[in-house]
Amino acid sequence: MTILAAPTLAAEDATRLYAEHCAACHGGDRLGAIGPALLPENLGRLRKAEAEKVIAQGRDATQMPGHADKLSPEQIKVLAEYVYTPLAAVPSWGMAEIKASHVVSVDPAGLPARPQWTTDPLNLFTVVETGDHHVTILDGDSFKPLARFASRFALHGGAKYSPDGRFVYLASRDGWITKYDLYTLQIVAEIRAGVNTRNVAVSHDGRFLMVGNMLPHTLVALDARDLSPLQVIPVVGDEKATSRVSAVYTAPPRSSFVVALKDILEVWEIPYADDAGPVMNGFVHSYEKGLEEGISPGGRFQAIRIRTPDYLDDFFFDRTYERVMGASRDGKKGLVVDLDIKRKIAEIDLPGMPHLGSGIIFRKDGRDYMATPHLKEAVISIIDMETWKTVKRIPTLGPGFFMRSHENTGYAWIDVSMGKEKDAIQIIDLNAMEIARTLRPAPGRTTAHAEFDRSGKHVLISVMEADGELIVFDAERFEVVARMPMKRPVGKYNVFNKINYSSGTSH
Repeated sequence: MTILAAPTLAAEDATRLYAEHCAACHGGDRLGAIGPALLPENLGRLRKAEAEKVIAQGRDATQMPGHADKLSPEQIKVLAEYVYTPLAAVPSWGMAEIKASHVVSVDPAGLPARPQWTTDPLNLFTVVETGDHHVTILDGDSFKPLARFASRFALHGGAKYSPDGRFVYLASRDGWITKYDLYTLQIVAEIRAGVNTRNVAVSHDGRFLMVGNMLPHTLVALDARDLSPLQVIPVVGDEKATSRVSAVYTAPPRSSFVVALKDILEVWEIPYADDAGPVMNGFVHSYEKGLEEGISPGGRFQAIRIRTPDYLDDFFFDRTYERVMGASRDGKKGLVVDLDIKRKIAEIDLPGMPHLGSGIIFRKDGRDYMATPHLKEAVISIIDMETWKTVKRIPTLGPGFFMRSHENTGYAWIDVSMGKEKDAIQIIDLNAMEIARTLRPAPGRTTAHAEFDRSGKHVLISVMEADGELIVFDAERFEVVARMPMKRPVGKYNVFNKINYSSGTSH
């Protein structure tokens, strides 16, 4: 193979190099095939320098080979630039493509009724390890793994469960949704619902999944039984404007999905109850069938569109799910939208880009308070959920990403991993609303994401390194109980806490 000198490398060379060395696995359109999609939206957590290293050396525990023996450093750099170049148009990934990707590995009707192992099925953890793209199913009583299996590329950390806790649903950055049976420890079905997917939500009755996509600009409804696709919902606002989906959530008391949008000044609510009536947006001039101006067209799942005064991301709900908090695009405030009256009812003083999706609710003196970390400020904000006033700002050692608590503890655990002191975990006394303890369980290493077990007696902490680990703490004494080697464990999710919508964990 002729090695081209750096000055002669041009766009056509990048296209040719990609076609020759990458297209067979990643698709000629870069939308993915055997390998993941290679688009800037899908590679957001991978720096270009690391991408060049992967092209040159390959990736362990995957089918990605190294190309250093075939490509010069200049060619590798050109390829890396190419895959970080946005596509000229939003890619198409509709019902035909989704159906073609569907794989059912196990007939759900033939699965046994009981677990094929002996432990508490509601005290399991699903641990997402992005270091080598695997998932570990961890017994929360013995802290021993029950299974470990290869996952799709770049899973989002947020595992979701069926209401009985039997099945776990996983979403990858490049659109794959996986259904895994915790009773028999095997994959049941998979489907690719998008090109770049934000997350998946499960209806509280366990019947439906709703997938939110960044690319294309769609929501996709799936049958939870075997992931069969039910409906593709274009995310379109006024004047045909389309939007990426920031996230989709389940609102159990409302029997609905609630959707945060990046590019439209709206919040969407999508009812899924069988007796949900027609959805009406705007003025309705006729109730005659077929003439319902303002009624969302077509399909079982229809969106109620609620206008907002700002773009809102990263939602958090009150206990009733009647009110939703959203972080404003400018990162300086939060807005509260009432889903019943369908308008903004409050504005919250929250500078420093709050990470509401990682917030918690706790009860103090007969009132509900919400606590949230901030991505750009070293502080925890405490908000009174009756007045929507910020009642206290607790200084921390740095900006943080994750915060967790539990109904059976008076403490909240936070990381400060977005700052310089990435190895610190800080513990807040919720009654006193102040820092009670600072731990450094792995000095010099990035430490984050607390998660409680079912009882609230133990807390699991991730050391988010390639050769990382899980560290188990006694939640009362703050002492280490166990350590387990893991490959960059970015998140772990307890079955009981998730299916019961614990006020101390993310939903």
